[in-house]
Amino acid sequence: MPPGIQGTRVTVVGLGRSGLAAARLLVRQGAAVTVTDRRPSAELAVPMAALKDGPVRYCVGGHPTEAFQDTEMIVMSPGIAVESVEAVQAVKARGVPVIGELELAFRFMTSPVVAITGTNGKSTTTALIGGILKQAGRRVFVGGNLGRPLCEAVLEPVEWDWIVAEVSSFQLETIQTFRPRVAVLLNVTPNHLDRYRSMDDYRAAKMRLFENQTAEDAAVINADDPVVLRHTGSVRARRIFFSRTPRPEAGVYLAADAVVADGVTARAARVEIIRREEIPLPGSHNLENVLAASAAGLLCGCPADQIREAVRGFKGLAHRLEPVRKRNGVLYVNDSKATTVVALAKALESFSEPIVLIAGGRNKGAEFNLLRDLVSHRVKTAVLIGEARPTLRAAWNGAAPLIEAGSLEEAVRVAAQTAAAGDIVLLAPACASFDMFRDFEDRGNRFKEIVNGL
Repeated sequence: MPPGIQGTRVTVVGLGRSGLAAARLLVRQGAAVTVTDRRPSAELAVPMAALKDGPVRYCVGGHPTEAFQDTEMIVMSPGIAVESVEAVQAVKARGVPVIGELELAFRFMTSPVVAITGTNGKSTTTALIGGILKQAGRRVFVGGNLGRPLCEAVLEPVEWDWIVAEVSSFQLETIQTFRPRVAVLLNVTPNHLDRYRSMDDYRAAKMRLFENQTAEDAAVINADDPVVLRHTGSVRARRIFFSRTPRPEAGVYLAADAVVADGVTARAARVEIIRREEIPLPGSHNLENVLAASAAGLLCGCPADQIREAVRGFKGLAHRLEPVRKRNGVLYVNDSKATTVVALAKALESFSEPIVLIAGGRNKGAEFNLLRDLVSHRVKTAVLIGEARPTLRAAWNGAAPLIEAGSLEEAVRVAAQTAAAGDIVLLAPACASFDMFRDFEDRGNRFKEIVNGL
């Protein structure tokens, strides 16, 4: 147990999924917990019921100053920026530590951690690494930004062999001691510029993944991403590279249409893991995910044949290039998780068929004009939805026929009328979902409902 947590006065900011898990762990460890949330108590009935066995004080309907009086530690939910809560900034200025649920969980962990971050592909890579470790017979907790908060790994009465954690830039903002045994950085491209002042600030948050590692740890690095390569030269961990082309450094790369590992572990200088045609996931971005996951699997002690079997059997995740239905010769694909320009680009590059694209939502500061050429070559018609419609129209005007729709239902109906046999109807919004939906999963599930109801 971290010293001094019992009896410590802790304020948890936000009672979402991660805030609830943090509060549960703190209560179990004997902390004096205050929870604050902007929502009224009527909307918090479910999480408050989950905390009914602990002495928890609630300050809801906002983040009032009294929620932070005499607090000795603050645990922030990742969706809430420290700068957005005036009372938190004031307490932080007095020297009170401000951490997140990720950091809190790590302080109680006894199992080694594999942590994965990146602008795109981190959920698929996280799930794939978890699958590889399970295939090799390890007891694995898979969570973090993907699914289950890491505090739940501590709350469960299991001694995990490995904890595999997807971590976001938001979570990394509030780490202090978090130190993954294996840290995987997939890519860094513009994202969340509605929260960060600049691309440099966003990149710096991602790079914090490595800051507490030592020479005993491993850093898995994308050698094909110039931003990643440029800013990881000073990491203290042993650097293992992954690339779609052969590289002289120790790593995992594509050679003669096979995924090959060379010098990753002391046991095998060079080993072929899987042929490219055996990988069930479409697109070059998923090849990169497999390369990174294979490197992590080897570093965790998994044999190449177990990695191969796990990759062969991997079905992918919902809302990530997920085939929904074929109707009248038209394939409908749900890529609701494509919330960035780069993710949309990779989705468009994954198909050779004509694409009727459904895009739009809440703009995160993206530069949609960067996609003009790709939209021109790959998109038959773009159906635009959400708050970003005017911005998308201005960016893509003349690149492809553009149709605006007032709802996702209308967009699917228009796309179905526009598409012909052999086309793809692709939901790949390149935007956040919060203008119309609870989250990207809600958006993707609604898309699937509408498509299956056609």
